[in-house]
Amino acid sequence: MKIMIIGATGMAGSAITKLALERNHTVVAIGRSEEKLAALPANPNLQTKAKDAFDLTLSELQAVDVVIDAMATSPDKAYRHVDLATKLIAQLREQQRPRLLFILGAGSLTTGDDQHLFVHDIESNPANAAFVAIPQNQLAELTFLRTVTNVDWVGISPAANFTAGPATPAQYGHDTLLTNTTGESVTNSGTMAVAVLNELETPKHHQERFTVANQFVALHRQLTPSPTFN
Repeated sequence: MKIMIIGATGMAGSAITKLALERNHTVVAIGRSEEKLAALPANPNLQTKAKDAFDLTLSELQAVDVVIDAMATSPDKAYRHVDLATKLIAQLREQQRPRLLFILGAGSLTTGDDQHLFVHDIESNPANAAFVAIPQNQLAELTFLRTVTNVDWVGISPAANFTAGPATPAQYGHDTLLTNTTGESVTNSGTMAVAVLNELETPKHHQERFTVANQFVALHRQLTPSPTFN
């Protein structure tokens, strides 16, 4: 499989790139920094392009089987999550390929007895003001994607804390924030990478979002969101 990864040098993107290469897929790594792209593991199946994702052409997109949007943004540019999703969808309306996979945030998951959106918990804590625009815009991104019926897309959300780390045994869900038996809600980047590659190799979700979390106890014990949502 030939996989384009937008944001290939970020936390999620680099973990997905590494695992995809280990599974013998061809990877086209997209990033804005040539220096960071050069730091990716050397592999004959890896191609790198220092390019803004918004400049990708239809021919470049259609040259691969899958496009993964793992782009990260600063909070003041969080609207770019929505902008990139709408651009990719607009380019690929009624096209047979590629499949689109979006790394979304945890804010659009539901939690609590009343099943409210987790983004409301994030908004209610003043300590999160510096980055709350990211989950808010990723919610808007998913809201848009759910209107799309003529493009082959899938979304995946991490748990409340999305952190760098190795793959662990995982639990899967659909729209509800996942926790383990101790109440932790954590997804390691390695756990996310496994979930992404498993979905691409054996598709189970189409035009919907699912979620993945570490199944067992992790190092962090507070149910607080990380500012690094992808």
